[in-house]
Amino acid sequence: MKLKCIIVDDEELAILVIESYLNRIPNVEIIGKFNNALPVYDVLQNNEVDLLFLDIEMPEISGLDFVKSITKQPFIVFTTARTDCAIESYELNVIDYLIKPISFERLLKSVNRVSELKKQKQIINTPSDNKNFIYLKENKKTIRVFINDILYFESIKDYVKVITTNKTIITKQLLSYFETSIDNNIILRIHRSYIVMIDKIDAYSCSDIEIGKILLPIGRSYKDEVLGKLELRCSIK
Repeated sequence: MKLKCIIVDDEELAILVIESYLNRIPNVEIIGKFNNALPVYDVLQNNEVDLLFLDIEMPEISGLDFVKSITKQPFIVFTTARTDCAIESYELNVIDYLIKPISFERLLKSVNRVSELKKQKQIINTPSDNKNFIYLKENKKTIRVFINDILYFESIKDYVKVITTNKTIITKQLLSYFETSIDNNIILRIHRSYIVMIDKIDAYSCSDIEIGKILLPIGRSYKDEVLGKLELRCSIK
């Protein structure tokens, strides 16, 4: 299965360089090239996109603002001449941050990582009569975790803490990976750093979620969607 990729950069030469690199990688298919990010909204809405190579400084909307504005994102690699946005970009759960001029070897490393993450995602989504668990890697161990035991997920840079009823697992992963790998009907993204299991929520307000004695903040950009979904579930019940 090929990785479906999009390249977004306001410099034509930068697009040509990335395109030439990707054409050398057998498991990659370029499905779009754009000089600004605005047309990408429709592409993401109507197509399955695995990987987005995205410049930061662009007309109309910056790469950072674009990522902040989409709710369901593909794997994202920033390709930029700026060196001062790396920390902010990783807070947005991007997969990599490549500084121009980009070498083929460095870009290949990003593509290989995405390929591995996609394989893991497919394993989680493989239909099974008893598929009520996921496997997580922690250090050199692979641990089975039952979905019903999970309380919430917390992002810490390029690691995620998976807090369950009886243990905490720290795995090298992106928070968005779990957001796209687990049934959206049972999880809720409440903050750029937190995903909660809906059936574990004991109480909520306009500013936070309560799970047992744990209080988790609701991010400003997530507030309307979070409260809307929770209030809808309450009205249905």
